[in-house]
Amino acid sequence: MTTVRTILLSKGNAVWSVAPDTIVFEAIKMMAEKNVGALLVLQNEKVVGIFSERDYARKIVLKGETSHSIAIKDVMTSSVLAVHPEQSLDECMALMTGKRVRHLPVVENERLIGLISIGDVVKAIISEHEYTIKQLENYITGSR
Repeated sequence: MTTVRTILLSKGNAVWSVAPDTIVFEAIKMMAEKNVGALLVLQNEKVVGIFSERDYARKIVLKGETSHSIAIKDVMTSSVLAVHPEQSLDECMALMTGKRVRHLPVVENERLIGLISIGDVVKAIISEHEYTIKQLENYITGSR
């Protein structure tokens, strides 16, 4: 069974983050440069929130606000769900779909060690299924 740790071993542990006082425009610029859909909001190395494209669209654009004058702390999502490295992909997928979130910080011993996205989970699940199918095909045809 594939776990969150397996995803992190494959994709790496890089986590892009900003401080709560960062201006939204700077965060959006960083998201574009790093080609990511969300940034964790860290204060003293602790996750205090997450800022996503969804937050930007719903809390800035739709309200006619400007990203040049608002701090991340004023528009971030502050209730952040996290997972641990040994959790299964099925658990992550259930959590993501049930709570309608696209990103999960990975925490081990109260320390942030990575971030996974729904794309990472789907990719890993598809890979796992392809491997199972290949093994079944080999079993049925007698191939090695």
